[in-house]
Amino acid sequence: MVKCYYDLHIHTGLSPCADKDMSPNNIVNMALLKGLDIISITDHNSIKNVKVVLEIAEATSIIVIPGIEVETLEGIHVLCYFRKLSDLERFAEEVDKALPNILNKEEIFGEQFIYNENDYVVNKEMKMLSSSTSLNINEVVNLVHIYKGLVIPAHIDRYSNSIITVLGFIPPDLPIDGVEISKQANSHINLEYKVICNSDAHFLGNINERINYLELKDKSVTAFFDYFGD
Repeated sequence: MVKCYYDLHIHTGLSPCADKDMSPNNIVNMALLKGLDIISITDHNSIKNVKVVLEIAEATSIIVIPGIEVETLEGIHVLCYFRKLSDLERFAEEVDKALPNILNKEEIFGEQFIYNENDYVVNKEMKMLSSSTSLNINEVVNLVHIYKGLVIPAHIDRYSNSIITVLGFIPPDLPIDGVEISKQANSHINLEYKVICNSDAHFLGNINERINYLELKDKSVTAFFDYFGD
Protein backbone atom coordinates (compact mmCIF):
# COMPACT_ATOMS: atom_id res chain seq x y z
CA MET A 1 0.00 0.00 0.00
CA VAL A 2 1.10 3.55 -0.76
CA LYS A 3 0.24 6.71 1.14
CA CYS A 4 -1.05 9.21 -1.42
CA TYR A 5 -1.38 12.77 -0.18
CA TYR A 6 -4.24 14.60 -1.82
CA ASP A 7 -6.43 17.63 -2.32
CA LEU A 8 -9.52 16.72 -4.30
CA HIS A 9 -11.42 20.02 -4.15
CA ILE A 10 -9.54 22.82 -5.91
CA HIS A 11 -11.09 25.68 -7.87
CA THR A 12 -9.47 27.47 -10.80
CA GLY A 13 -10.16 31.05 -11.81
CA LEU A 14 -13.12 29.68 -13.76
CA SER A 15 -15.07 29.62 -10.52
CA PRO A 16 -16.20 33.22 -10.01
CA CYS A 17 -15.31 33.17 -6.32
CA ALA A 18 -11.72 32.01 -6.98
CA ASP A 19 -8.62 34.16 -7.33
CA LYS A 20 -7.32 34.85 -10.84
CA ASP A 21 -3.97 33.36 -9.79
CA MET A 22 -5.67 29.95 -9.58
CA SER A 23 -4.34 29.10 -13.02
CA PRO A 24 -3.37 25.62 -14.28
CA ASN A 25 0.42 25.87 -13.88
CA ASN A 26 0.16 27.69 -10.57
CA ILE A 27 -2.09 24.99 -9.14
CA VAL A 28 0.05 22.08 -10.34
CA ASN A 29 3.26 23.75 -9.15
CA MET A 30 1.77 24.58 -5.75
CA ALA A 31 0.61 20.97 -5.38
CA LEU A 32 4.15 19.84 -6.17
CA LEU A 33 5.66 22.31 -3.69
CA LYS A 34 3.31 21.03 -1.01
CA GLY A 35 4.22 17.42 -1.73
CA LEU A 36 0.83 16.27 -2.94
CA ASP A 37 0.33 13.15 -5.05
CA ILE A 38 -3.27 13.44 -6.23
CA ILE A 39 -5.41 16.50 -6.95
CA SER A 40 -8.71 17.25 -8.63
CA ILE A 41 -10.00 20.41 -10.27
CA THR A 42 -13.62 20.85 -9.20
CA ASP A 43 -14.96 24.12 -10.53
CA HIS A 44 -18.58 25.12 -10.06
CA ASN A 45 -20.79 23.46 -12.69
CA SER A 46 -18.09 23.60 -15.40
CA ILE A 47 -14.99 21.70 -16.54
CA LYS A 48 -13.42 24.16 -18.96
CA ASN A 49 -10.03 24.19 -17.18
CA VAL A 50 -9.79 20.47 -16.40
CA LYS A 51 -8.22 19.33 -19.67
CA VAL A 52 -5.38 21.84 -19.55
CA VAL A 53 -4.54 20.89 -15.95
CA LEU A 54 -4.48 17.22 -16.94
CA GLU A 55 -2.10 18.01 -19.80
CA ILE A 56 0.25 20.07 -17.62
CA ALA A 57 0.31 17.44 -14.88
CA GLU A 58 1.33 14.70 -17.34
CA ALA A 59 4.91 16.01 -17.21
CA THR A 60 4.96 15.83 -13.39
CA SER A 61 4.43 13.31 -10.61
CA ILE A 62 0.93 14.65 -9.91
CA ILE A 63 -2.12 12.50 -10.66
CA VAL A 64 -5.20 14.53 -11.63
CA ILE A 65 -8.67 13.04 -11.15
CA PRO A 66 -11.15 14.59 -13.63
CA GLY A 67 -13.80 16.32 -11.55
CA ILE A 68 -16.50 18.94 -11.10
CA GLU A 69 -18.52 20.43 -8.23
CA VAL A 70 -22.22 20.40 -9.09
CA GLU A 71 -24.86 22.42 -7.29
CA THR A 72 -28.10 20.46 -7.18
CA LEU A 73 -31.64 21.81 -7.42
CA GLU A 74 -31.80 21.79 -3.62
CA GLY A 75 -28.62 23.85 -3.35
CA ILE A 76 -26.38 20.95 -2.29
CA HIS A 77 -22.76 20.98 -3.45
CA VAL A 78 -21.64 17.58 -4.74
CA LEU A 79 -18.15 16.53 -5.83
CA CYS A 80 -18.16 14.25 -8.86
CA TYR A 81 -15.06 12.33 -9.97
CA PHE A 82 -14.45 10.30 -13.12
CA ARG A 83 -11.89 7.85 -14.42
CA LYS A 84 -11.56 9.51 -17.80
CA LEU A 85 -11.88 13.02 -19.15
CA SER A 86 -14.30 11.75 -21.79
CA ASP A 87 -16.68 10.49 -19.08
CA LEU A 88 -16.48 13.83 -17.29
CA GLU A 89 -17.14 15.66 -20.56
CA ARG A 90 -20.30 13.68 -21.23
CA PHE A 91 -21.53 14.27 -17.69
CA ALA A 92 -20.68 17.98 -17.90
CA GLU A 93 -22.82 18.32 -21.03
CA GLU A 94 -25.82 17.23 -18.95
CA VAL A 95 -24.88 19.64 -16.17
CA ASP A 96 -24.59 22.53 -18.61
CA LYS A 97 -28.04 21.77 -20.03
CA ALA A 98 -29.42 21.87 -16.49
CA LEU A 99 -27.74 25.18 -15.63
CA PRO A 100 -29.94 28.28 -16.03
CA ASN A 101 -28.98 30.41 -19.01
CA ILE A 102 -28.25 33.50 -16.93
CA LEU A 103 -25.54 36.00 -17.84
CA ASN A 104 -22.83 36.30 -15.19
CA LYS A 105 -22.73 39.68 -13.47
CA GLU A 106 -18.97 40.07 -13.19
CA GLU A 107 -19.15 43.18 -11.04
CA ILE A 108 -21.05 41.18 -8.42
CA PHE A 109 -19.89 37.57 -8.69
CA GLY A 110 -16.47 37.95 -10.32
CA GLU A 111 -15.00 36.97 -13.67
CA GLN A 112 -14.88 33.34 -14.85
CA PHE A 113 -11.53 32.73 -16.55
CA ILE A 114 -10.55 30.03 -19.05
CA TYR A 115 -6.77 29.50 -19.34
CA ASN A 116 -4.39 27.95 -21.85
CA GLU A 117 -1.33 25.82 -21.07
CA ASN A 118 0.74 28.97 -20.47
CA ASP A 119 -1.71 30.38 -17.91
CA TYR A 120 -2.91 33.09 -20.27
CA VAL A 121 -6.60 33.93 -20.06
CA VAL A 122 -7.91 32.98 -23.50
CA ASN A 123 -11.62 33.35 -22.82
CA LYS A 124 -14.23 33.94 -20.16
CA GLU A 125 -17.33 31.93 -19.35
CA MET A 126 -20.23 34.35 -19.62
CA LYS A 127 -22.89 32.01 -18.24
CA MET A 128 -23.23 32.36 -14.48
CA LEU A 129 -21.77 29.24 -12.88
CA SER A 130 -22.75 30.01 -9.28
CA SER A 131 -26.29 28.74 -9.73
CA SER A 132 -28.26 25.68 -8.82
CA THR A 133 -28.84 23.27 -11.67
CA SER A 134 -32.26 21.76 -12.32
CA LEU A 135 -30.91 18.32 -11.34
CA ASN A 136 -31.95 17.13 -7.89
CA ILE A 137 -29.59 15.17 -5.66
CA ASN A 138 -30.96 11.79 -6.77
CA GLU A 139 -30.62 12.72 -10.44
CA VAL A 140 -27.02 13.85 -9.97
CA VAL A 141 -26.09 10.65 -8.14
CA ASN A 142 -27.73 8.46 -10.77
CA LEU A 143 -26.20 10.38 -13.67
CA VAL A 144 -22.69 10.25 -12.22
CA HIS A 145 -22.99 6.50 -11.74
CA ILE A 146 -24.18 6.07 -15.33
CA TYR A 147 -20.82 7.52 -16.37
CA LYS A 148 -19.03 5.30 -13.82
CA GLY A 149 -18.07 8.17 -11.55
CA LEU A 150 -17.93 8.76 -7.81
CA VAL A 151 -20.37 11.00 -5.93
CA ILE A 152 -19.22 12.70 -2.74
CA PRO A 153 -21.33 15.41 -1.04
CA ALA A 154 -19.07 18.37 -0.32
CA HIS A 155 -18.14 19.97 3.02
CA ILE A 156 -20.87 18.23 5.02
CA ASP A 157 -19.50 19.87 8.19
CA ARG A 158 -20.19 23.39 6.93
CA TYR A 159 -23.36 25.43 7.01
CA SER A 160 -23.35 26.59 3.40
CA ASN A 161 -24.54 24.19 0.66
CA SER A 162 -24.10 21.09 2.81
CA ILE A 163 -26.35 18.07 2.32
CA ILE A 164 -26.88 17.89 6.09
CA THR A 165 -27.77 21.58 6.32
CA VAL A 166 -30.15 21.41 3.35
CA LEU A 167 -31.86 18.08 4.03
CA GLY A 168 -31.16 17.72 7.74
CA PHE A 169 -29.51 14.32 7.24
CA ILE A 170 -27.97 12.07 4.60
CA PRO A 171 -30.72 9.83 3.20
CA PRO A 172 -29.64 6.26 4.06
CA ASP A 173 -30.80 4.97 0.67
CA LEU A 174 -28.84 7.60 -1.29
CA PRO A 175 -26.01 5.63 -2.98
CA ILE A 176 -23.17 8.09 -2.45
CA ASP A 177 -19.55 6.92 -2.48
CA GLY A 178 -18.24 8.95 0.45
CA VAL A 179 -18.42 12.33 2.14
CA GLU A 180 -16.13 15.34 2.27
CA ILE A 181 -15.31 17.30 5.39
CA SER A 182 -13.46 20.59 5.55
CA LYS A 183 -11.73 19.93 8.87
CA GLN A 184 -10.11 16.66 9.91
CA ALA A 185 -11.32 17.24 13.48
CA ASN A 186 -14.85 16.60 12.21
CA SER A 187 -14.07 13.17 10.75
CA HIS A 188 -16.32 11.54 13.37
CA ILE A 189 -19.43 13.07 11.75
CA ASN A 190 -20.30 10.06 9.61
CA LEU A 191 -18.09 7.03 10.03
CA GLU A 192 -20.25 4.76 7.85
CA TYR A 193 -18.93 6.53 4.74
CA LYS A 194 -15.46 6.89 3.31
CA VAL A 195 -14.30 10.35 4.40
CA ILE A 196 -12.01 12.73 2.54
CA CYS A 197 -10.76 16.09 3.84
CA ASN A 198 -10.15 18.73 1.17
CA SER A 199 -9.28 22.42 1.07
CA ASP A 200 -12.00 23.78 -1.24
CA ALA A 201 -9.16 26.09 -2.27
CA HIS A 202 -10.03 29.34 -4.01
CA PHE A 203 -6.56 30.78 -3.37
CA LEU A 204 -3.16 29.14 -3.98
CA GLY A 205 -2.12 29.28 -0.34
CA ASN A 206 -5.24 27.38 0.69
CA ILE A 207 -4.33 24.19 -1.18
CA ASN A 208 -3.83 21.31 1.27
CA GLU A 209 -0.49 20.73 2.92
CA ARG A 210 0.97 17.21 2.93
CA ILE A 211 -1.35 16.06 5.72
CA ASN A 212 -4.33 14.09 4.42
CA TYR A 213 -3.68 10.84 2.62
CA LEU A 214 -5.38 7.76 1.21
CA GLU A 215 -3.73 4.35 1.41
CA LEU A 216 -3.92 3.02 -2.14
CA LYS A 217 -2.52 -0.04 -3.91
CA ASP A 218 -0.48 2.34 -6.05
CA LYS A 219 -0.53 5.95 -7.18
CA SER A 220 -3.02 5.77 -10.02
CA VAL A 221 -6.54 6.72 -11.04
CA THR A 222 -7.54 3.05 -10.97
CA ALA A 223 -6.29 2.58 -7.41
CA PHE A 224 -8.15 5.73 -6.36
CA PHE A 225 -11.44 4.33 -7.65
CA ASP A 226 -10.70 0.92 -6.15
CA TYR A 227 -10.35 2.59 -2.75
CA PHE A 228 -13.98 3.66 -2.94
CA GLY A 229 -15.05 0.14 -3.79
CA ASP A 230 -15.70 0.76 -7.47
